[in-house]
Amino acid sequence: MTPQELTPATEPTFYFIGVTTGQSSIMKVFPAWAEHLGISRCIKGIDCKWHDAPQVYRKVVEFLKHDELSLGGLVTTHKLDLLKAAKDLFDELGPYTRQLEETSCISKRDGRLRAHAKDPITAGLSYEAITPGEYWRNGAELCLLGAGGSSLALTVYLMKQPDGLRPSKIFVTNRSAKRIAEMKAVHEKIGFQIPIKYFGESSTGNNDEVVSRLKPGSMVINATGLGKDAPGSPISDAAEFPQGGIAWDFNYRGDLVFLDQAHAQEEAKNLRVEDGWVYFIHGWTRVIAEVFDIDIPTSGPEFDKLCEIAANVR
Repeated sequence: MTPQELTPATEPTFYFIGVTTGQSSIMKVFPAWAEHLGISRCIKGIDCKWHDAPQVYRKVVEFLKHDELSLGGLVTTHKLDLLKAAKDLFDELGPYTRQLEETSCISKRDGRLRAHAKDPITAGLSYEAITPGEYWRNGAELCLLGAGGSSLALTVYLMKQPDGLRPSKIFVTNRSAKRIAEMKAVHEKIGFQIPIKYFGESSTGNNDEVVSRLKPGSMVINATGLGKDAPGSPISDAAEFPQGGIAWDFNYRGDLVFLDQAHAQEEAKNLRVEDGWVYFIHGWTRVIAEVFDIDIPTSGPEFDKLCEIAANVR
């Protein structure tokens, strides 16, 4: 539904604020998880436009704040824009929210509306599942196509890793120079130590050049939303993935052109290709745990059970 279609909840309700929420696997996965976890099964999607008007985000946050049976939910795509538009409506901001100026999770405690930035946790967990501990020992680099909330969160996570367990250099490209400026401001505030080069107002051709120049073994991440929230890919078919590297798409659904491009070079480049399914699992379980105030492990038998449930209804 759109923000204009919001009506008071008649039962405890969890929300998904995104762009094309009805197409997400979570609409089938969440009820199955909820039955297993013993929580309310009701989930509703709220579709906002990419970079929607501030008053739209304020309408959504005001609704969640004042509607008694609306418990909170997960925010994707709009993490930065929503907080910027409605920061004053929250009663509490988590430490990562204050640091990154974004929110991926909205919850309530004792009548107080709270904003959380879970991505440094979920991006880290997903990254650890994909990248072996010694992966960066040979000086490989990281290319982030997109400078939104997920990319920023991953850089913050990597900053905390010791030398040898993080990339030798990071390249970040984005179509909007404004997003690059926002990322740089956060990096300057926290004293970012990894060598990093930013490319604002980048085009597909520029992205191709950055990707094609990466050292062998480097990782390329599509963090743009292209392939899910909008059609296409941030690179063209002419881009050359790094030999022996990793291509990781933060998306797991949509036309996934970036993944198709990576698979086309998988054998010739000895490339590992990963989609966003692991990120999906960690991202949602961290937010569900926060909103419902329950403990959900990040590994072990119980986490494996949730993965199995999700895979069965995907």
